[in-house]
Amino acid sequence: MKSSDKQFSALGLAWELGYTIAVPLVALAILGRFLDKKLGTAPWLLLAGILVSVTVSSWAVYKKTLDIIGK
Repeated sequence: MKSSDKQFSALGLAWELGYTIAVPLVALAILGRFLDKKLGTAPWLLLAGILVSVTVSSWAVYKKTLDIIGK
């Protein structure tokens, strides 16, 4: 594998992990904030959304790590 191929592979992995962490965090935080405003439960649903997103992201990164190690 050429050096440039390794760099693109690493860059692709970094982008993938970034989206794996950022998308659930943003989506669930926005959903939690929206529901907090609707239900008057601030900040509990926002915090719950963040906690769930951290759990989902951690699991996804763990699974991706296992895929990489297995190769």
